[in-house]
Amino acid sequence: MENGSQQAPLLTVTQLTQAIKLSLESMFPFIYMQGEISNFKIQTSGHLYFSLKDANAQISAVMFKGEASALRLMPKGGDHVMIKGEISVYPPKGNYQLIVRELSYMGLGELLQKLEQLKIKLHQKGWFKSAHKKPLPRFPKRIGVITSPTGAVIQDILHILTRRFSGFQLILNPVKVQGEGAAKEIAEAIKQFNHYQLADVLIVGRGGGSLEDLWAFNEEVVAEAIYNSDIPIISAVGHETDHCIADYVADVRAPTPSAAAEIVIAEKGQQLEHLRTLKKRMQQSIQNLMQQGRYRLEGLSRHPFFTQPSLLLEWRMQKMDDSREDLTYSMEQIIRFKRHRLESCMRQALALKPINQIQHLRRRLLDWNRVLTQRLQDRIWQAKRQIQHDEYRLQQAWTHHCLQRRHLIDGKRYLQRIDQFITERHLSYQQRLLHINNLLKAIDPKNLLKQGYSILFAEKESFVINSVHKLKKGQQAKLLLSDGEALITINEVHPRE
Repeated sequence: MENGSQQAPLLTVTQLTQAIKLSLESMFPFIYMQGEISNFKIQTSGHLYFSLKDANAQISAVMFKGEASALRLMPKGGDHVMIKGEISVYPPKGNYQLIVRELSYMGLGELLQKLEQLKIKLHQKGWFKSAHKKPLPRFPKRIGVITSPTGAVIQDILHILTRRFSGFQLILNPVKVQGEGAAKEIAEAIKQFNHYQLADVLIVGRGGGSLEDLWAFNEEVVAEAIYNSDIPIISAVGHETDHCIADYVADVRAPTPSAAAEIVIAEKGQQLEHLRTLKKRMQQSIQNLMQQGRYRLEGLSRHPFFTQPSLLLEWRMQKMDDSREDLTYSMEQIIRFKRHRLESCMRQALALKPINQIQHLRRRLLDWNRVLTQRLQDRIWQAKRQIQHDEYRLQQAWTHHCLQRRHLIDGKRYLQRIDQFITERHLSYQQRLLHINNLLKAIDPKNLLKQGYSILFAEKESFVINSVHKLKKGQQAKLLLSDGEALITINEVHPRE
């Protein structure tokens, strides 16, 4: 294609679109714009699509999910906003659009944004938590009202209170409820009621209005005064659709001032009916408890513990006799077994006279002595515990049944005899063990050597020579004394006739 002597480049649609895209994006890398939102749509993907317009023009805009999720307040058609973003060309459709990175509101939108930010701040402080809510008094005598003195709010409250309740005192603290300084007056009125303790409950509110009219109840100074109040507060701003900050912080929210008055004074009939219901339930509960007590008393009176106490005592005494017999049999078995072991050890000790065998037997004897003593002590302790337990149970039965006192005394004496019998047996066994130990010491070769005796061993075979018939003239032998040993030669041998 020619134009005079010059020839223009032949471009595809894609090439032209890409050239425009590069030109626009390099010319407007980052821009700020303001305008009104229209054609607003939210896609299932989370992206926001809308047009930004003024009186003479409009531009398509998109806010992707990542940036849109950071919005505290979702925009809508008609909102006047200020955006921050960049220009981009969308090649599939060949049109340009605004990529929105940040979005803020202007005018009313700024108020909403400020309100949302304050909500987040106070929520993080914990001012909205139910744990901080105070219960309302059931029968308040002094009712405080913080509102305008000239509006219909105070008249509505008076009408409800005087029609359904009596014997109360209404205290009005007149304040401005909108405009400059209104929030400060409301907060000061709340503080005054608390400082002088003028009321049992407070109603703070007005008769509704626009967001601008209600803004005093969205101020942080009012929220702080409500949160710090020791007197329970009902917020009655009179705005059904949206809640003010005061509604979130107050102990109770009422949709209207009249509803707040209804909450303060519940119907007397409802209270009396509630009391009658509680009284009826209490009487029924008392009757049920008394009936259950009678049934239980009748059942206990038929129990053998009360009808035949002697049977219980006889059973306990029989069990005690069985325990005594088992204990006696067990002790006799242990004693017979230990006696057998002891006799066996004594025979082995007499048969084996070398020192190391005697020392080994002595150690085993000491071990057996300790084990036997420990077991005897355990048995005695268990017997005493059982006896103490039976004695305690017998004493209890004696307390409840004085007629069985003689049986308890006899049982106690019997237990004392058993205790004495066990103690005597234990002392007897200890004396026998001591006697056996003394016998072992008496036959201990070391003790014999210290008394002047000596032991003669063959020089090479190292066995004990216990007869002159095992000796020969000139034989070498080893003589063991208490403080050493000597090598001797046999010169003469004289057997006894």
